[in-house]
Amino acid sequence: MKNEGDSKRCDGCNPVKKAGPATMEHVLLALQETKEEREVRIRSLFNFFDKSSSGYLDSAEIETGLTALHIPSDYKYARDLLHVCDADQDGRVNYQEFRKYMDEKELELYRIFQTIDVEHNGCILPEELYDALVIAGFGAFILVNCCAVLAGNAVHAVFVATGIEIDDEELARFVERVDKDNNGVITFEEWRDFLLLYPHEVTIANIYHYWERVCLVDIGEQTIIPEGISKHVHAGRYLIAGGIAGAASRTATAPLDRLKVVLQVQTKDARIMPEVKKIWKEGKIFAFFRGNGLNVIKVAPESAIRFYTYELLKGVISDAKGEDKADIGTAGRLVSGGLAGAVAQTVIYPMDLVKTRLQTHECIDGKAPRLGALTRDIFIKEGIRAFYKGLFPSLLGIIPYAGIDLAAYESLKDMAKNYMDSEPGALVQLGCGTVSGAVGATCVYPLQVVRTRMQANQSKATMSEVFLTTFQKEKLRGFYKGLFPNLLKVIPSASITYMVYEAMKKRLELE
Repeated sequence: MKNEGDSKRCDGCNPVKKAGPATMEHVLLALQETKEEREVRIRSLFNFFDKSSSGYLDSAEIETGLTALHIPSDYKYARDLLHVCDADQDGRVNYQEFRKYMDEKELELYRIFQTIDVEHNGCILPEELYDALVIAGFGAFILVNCCAVLAGNAVHAVFVATGIEIDDEELARFVERVDKDNNGVITFEEWRDFLLLYPHEVTIANIYHYWERVCLVDIGEQTIIPEGISKHVHAGRYLIAGGIAGAASRTATAPLDRLKVVLQVQTKDARIMPEVKKIWKEGKIFAFFRGNGLNVIKVAPESAIRFYTYELLKGVISDAKGEDKADIGTAGRLVSGGLAGAVAQTVIYPMDLVKTRLQTHECIDGKAPRLGALTRDIFIKEGIRAFYKGLFPSLLGIIPYAGIDLAAYESLKDMAKNYMDSEPGALVQLGCGTVSGAVGATCVYPLQVVRTRMQANQSKATMSEVFLTTFQKEKLRGFYKGLFPNLLKVIPSASITYMVYEAMKKRLELE
């Protein structure tokens, strides 16, 4: 093994024999570069960002430059890079500030390069990189467990003390991403080029997570499933965070959901306040939360099925096109997300039908039916097929909703860019996503009404029959019953989901 490693090191490796603490002189020797050549290189990089030739860099120019270099500016690196370089805090970076950042960063990168290159042969082998990642992961494990035990917080320890997990395939991808000449080893020049514009502290753990994000660039679109979450980006913890956020959001908006469903099934004139009073009489405040338990329970399996199906379909599409998973394009993501949503919806649909029956059940003496008894009655009286009533209109709306949502989101984000100097921040994107989601939901709402009526009705009416009956008796207004409380759900639902999700990410050490 050692002989093989030695033979690998022969090509492009440049060991620095100079003793003493790391200085810029060591950096120049490692790069085989003179001070003049380095000055020209840094000036060229500054000019690459400074497209306007103003002598200063602002956030927009840094972001544009990072995008051109295929570095994910949407992970706040553009803003953070500006903040780190901007020594006088005037909101822009001149050449001297840029050069000072380069001096400090290259020296920092050289020190950690030397730490990983344990044999000091001028190159990092995959085995050395793997050992460094394992040590970093083990260190994180010990640190978090000790802190958790001292704080008496065992649950926190279980969630976050997982360290860095990387298999041979991921290690190969890591090396391939950094190793520009594909000779199997990483030189200091390659190491520097990969991390030079990373504005945070250079630690092994940070480097690994930076690689995750560079290789799995978030498309920045309001898709059905967020990009960049995979088995090596702590998928389990992301699903936990998303599941808790979804449960909190659904619980907070449960009264509006119950009201919406009750209004959707009304075939006569339906008014909001009379229905609110009717629900209140059934069981006071608790009546507004009927069916919420099922709504919360289905969050986890639905999210997990949708996520893993999405990853699987992305792989199928990328194999068919002969491209990387990250490059399947907007249409590929839309199709993958839509089909993944359809699969998840189909699997958990019986729970959705029982929830609708529970919410629309006429109570006798104010008592709601038991979940088990209601499910058994549906099965005995209507058969197993009854649990899938309304599935077709439900599936029919997925792709149109996703397409309209995506188009509206991109249009709104482009409009926001026209009034901002940089990429819209998280809150602006949340606002765009909220509005686009409301637009998409409104466009496919008639399908939702038909689905709910098919779910609540014990007859065997088909989708076309329900459509026709609704139109004949209630005209177009019938297809939009319950729309107002549905739209009222959008802003609090999105806001609560976002806040809880962000809080859970910090709690689960996903930031």
